Formats: sequence, C-alpha cells, structure tokens
Amino acid sequence: MQKKIFSFLFLFLLSSCGYEATYSKKNLLNYDFSISEINFTGDREVNVKMKERLNNYIINKKNKNFKVDILSIATKAVSAKNISGDATNFKSTVSIKVDLVMNNKLKNSFIIRESFNYNNNSNKFNLKTYEKNIKNNLTETITEKLIFRLSNIK
Repeated sequence: MQKKIFSFLFLFLLSSCGYEATYSKKNLLNYDFSISEINFTGDREVNVKMKERLNNYIINKKNKNFKVDILSIATKAVSAKNISGDATNFKSTVSIKVDLVMNNKLKNSFIIRESFNYNNNSNKFNLKTYEKNIKNNLTETITEKLIFRLSNIK
C-alpha cells in the first residue's frame, strides 16, 4: 500500500514540475529580433551547427531585423608535451566574428570565442569523437551567446 502511495505521489510531483523545452517555438517569441539573411564563411562543421539553431529566427519577422555575416574559425593546439615530445594536452578553440547589418548600415561587429582544454587519449578513434563533441559543445555555447547578444542590441 505504501509503495502505491509513494509511486502516486512521485508521479504527481514529477508531472507538475514545470519543465519546458529550452528551444521550443514558445520560447522563441520572447526574443524581439529576426534574421533576414545569414552568410557563413569559415569552418563548415561550426557553420552547419550554427545554421541549425539560427534558422528558427528567420521565420518570424520582428521589429529588429538583422542581416548577419559570420566568419567561423576552429583550431586545435598542443598545450603540453611530455619529456619525449608527445602531446599530452590539447586546447580546442572555436571563435566567430559577427557583422550585423540593420537597415543597410553596419550596426555592430564583435567576436565571440570559446575554448576547452583536454587530455590526449591513446585510442585515436575515441580522441576524434571526443574532439568532435567538444567542437559541437563550443559551437552551441557560442550560438547561445550570439542569440543573447542579438536580443540585447537596441
């Protein structure tokens, strides 16, 4: 009997937690900007990932309408080596340079950069997969920052 009551209370509390998807169409209405055109140059993987997220803002026409030019650069550098000269630590960096045009005038230009340090792995397949995940995560973070900056431009 106690198990039934506990499971009922657990399901009741879980169903009324107020969870909302972060990227739902409902939350897009909170931002007062739209993008009329996006031009990408640079790293293809970063551009594809950013385009997936920014396409949601092309649909709605709002008061602030931007033309966005994005130059993306993704780099991987050795940050530490052992005595024999083999790399032990790497640093992955993703940066974008954004030019915003509003009403055919350059409104703003800025750079957003994110980096992450990680250790080398002897299994090269796992290392490549890990590096791809890091690049995707850094791109997601940069895209979030870009959306925030666009929403705060007056």
